[in-house]
Amino acid sequence: MTARSDVMADATQANDDTLLPSATLGGEQKRSIEQIALLLFITVPFLALVAAVPLAWGWGVSWLDLGLMVFFYYLGCHGITIGFHRHFTHGSFKAKRPLKIALAIAGSMAVEGPLVRWVADHRKHHKFSDAEGDPHSPWRFGETLPALMKGLWWAHIGWLFDEEQTPQDKYAPDLIKDPALRAVSRQFVLWTVVSLALPPLIGGLVTMSWWGAFTAFFWGSLVRVALLHHVTWSINSICHAVGKRPFKSRDRSGNVWWLAILSCGESWHNLHHADPTSARHGVERGQLDSSARIIRWFELLGWASDVRWPSRSRIDSRRSTDGNGSRRGKATADAA
Repeated sequence: MTARSDVMADATQANDDTLLPSATLGGEQKRSIEQIALLLFITVPFLALVAAVPLAWGWGVSWLDLGLMVFFYYLGCHGITIGFHRHFTHGSFKAKRPLKIALAIAGSMAVEGPLVRWVADHRKHHKFSDAEGDPHSPWRFGETLPALMKGLWWAHIGWLFDEEQTPQDKYAPDLIKDPALRAVSRQFVLWTVVSLALPPLIGGLVTMSWWGAFTAFFWGSLVRVALLHHVTWSINSICHAVGKRPFKSRDRSGNVWWLAILSCGESWHNLHHADPTSARHGVERGQLDSSARIIRWFELLGWASDVRWPSRSRIDSRRSTDGNGSRRGKATADAA
């Protein structure tokens, strides 16, 4: 079950008398510079995503543009899944200082909001998962079909434009107290610009043409960001509405297999809510979890330590006994 101590591993609560510095440029104001920037960087890539299919059908996509899109997609995706999520939010492993900063930057390049705000929102989500107080539950408006449709929209994207409700000093004081992480969080707009500028810079230099820079920007920046956004948001919406539930959790999180590769293993969401601090989400044989694999490589290189790999007994202790979802007794993997 998702006890609060598991959800906020290694996060120390701030003393009520301690005034922590702001980790985002706009603080918790509704119209902060980051929220305005986020609106811009959500809308423009989405329009590019809508145009991508007819453009690809008519003009095709070069191998360079495709390579840039895939590389920067998985750089940002793993920055979110390994960095923002498993490391900073849940403390699934300890990271050497250079790796910690690199993960913070890589996650920021996914253009999903500042580090501290992302972590604070997600810790609050786990505390109230699919109950009152959850920032993005698809069950927010009820269980009828119209209510669920409205809730899916809310969980997918609507909640991002709501007034900020998560106190960062309450849910992420450990990150705010770290000067380097606080700086990366405040530099969200800078890292967004870097994320969007690198593909066209590379594309232009490789092809030595402005057209090469433009197509690299379209595919490697705009389409890539939009695709990553909607895959990430699908974990909040789809994975809390459908999917198998072989493990015990107090919410409606489910495993959605067809999102596993694009989500870097995050769509094995039922296990995650049953055991939030586990470094591996895809614990059954054949469940792809590239984030866990990379964490394993970090561990072998000595860059990560105290990795919380789920033991077989820990996995079995969290299995559901109501027959819903996968069979009991399936082979599991103790590490990535």
